Amino acid sequence: MADQRSVTRPAGPAGGGGPATDQDIPEPVDRGTDMGVAHPADRQGRDGDPGIAQPADRQEPGGVEPGGWTLSADGTAAGDGASTVGPDRATLRLALVVGGLVLAVLLGFGLGRANGRPTERTAATAATAAGDHTHAPGTGAHQHDGTGGDPSGDAATGLSVSSGGYTLVPSGGEFTAGRVGELRFQIRDAQRRPVTRFAIVHDKPMHLVVVRRDLTGFQHLHPTMAADGTWSIPLTLPQPGVWRAYTDFTAVADDGRQTPATLGVDLVAPGEYAPRPLPAPATRATVDGFTVGYEGTPQVGAAVPLRFTVRDPAGRPAALERYLGAYGHLVALRDGDLGYLHVHPGPGPATDTVTFWLTAPGPGSYRMYLDFQVAGVVRTAEFTLTVR
Repeated sequence: MADQRSVTRPAGPAGGGGPATDQDIPEPVDRGTDMGVAHPADRQGRDGDPGIAQPADRQEPGGVEPGGWTLSADGTAAGDGASTVGPDRATLRLALVVGGLVLAVLLGFGLGRANGRPTERTAATAATAAGDHTHAPGTGAHQHDGTGGDPSGDAATGLSVSSGGYTLVPSGGEFTAGRVGELRFQIRDAQRRPVTRFAIVHDKPMHLVVVRRDLTGFQHLHPTMAADGTWSIPLTLPQPGVWRAYTDFTAVADDGRQTPATLGVDLVAPGEYAPRPLPAPATRATVDGFTVGYEGTPQVGAAVPLRFTVRDPAGRPAALERYLGAYGHLVALRDGDLGYLHVHPGPGPATDTVTFWLTAPGPGSYRMYLDFQVAGVVRTAEFTLTVR
């Protein structure tokens, strides 16, 4: 049945007006039901707050229609005198669609900037509920360093008692050379609270490395933590001098974020200190009858593989065993400032060979310490390395 409304066109230039047909009148558009209009999706706020609502429905009868038409309550329309011809219906609908989409995009951009939050961490970078130390799938050999993603940074760590919002707070620090003492310390967060949650990295939540400042007397230890976050371990400094202690750990924050860090502090064993010169560079070392050699030439700023091979006292390939979840652990210390590099090998079969990827932070002399285990005994092979 035809619409019985009557309309009056706006007066033309000559002042004349005639009856118009119903086809010339743009009908009100219901944006909520018109299947030809693409509606912007409702945005859900990150914190549960409402997002952008859809554009409001058009005016009810009695409001202003596009093109200067006014629709009265009795079904008549009066013009503003500016035009004698109503807008084309297809053009009007296209204009409404484009205008609505542009408005939704602009509002969405503004709301996104107002409520912007950091990108959510993925499972490869966030801590799990159990506090495991995680890496992206397929991650092989890797190196923990202090570059923080900045390629211009120095990858050596352990140069400070504070890093990444965490601080090493020791208790005491003076020892008697050659006698067993006790090292006690806490790791505190930015609010000075003792940290009590640590990720398990290579079977341990805390790795403690101690070495004298002439790079002798290397020890790789694992202290235990009390309920209040205090770590402790018996420690013997065999010779007088100043020693450097490194805490290598991954802290787990209240929100589950993991932060790997290596913090360093000096320990003192009073007495006459006679520093030893650094041994000459070599690619082969012996320890307890085992011969260890490596191939590879580290470069500044580039990851280079170092392939270590271990032979037993009889010259046969040594049967390396897993020690702390890996077939070897490599620590490199830079001569001069004792910058610390802790490099982990990639997964591999139990053979006499283990490969590490090492990135030298700068030229200079380094002392490398390789921990390996055979027949349940852990030994350390030491090398001097020169990087040019």
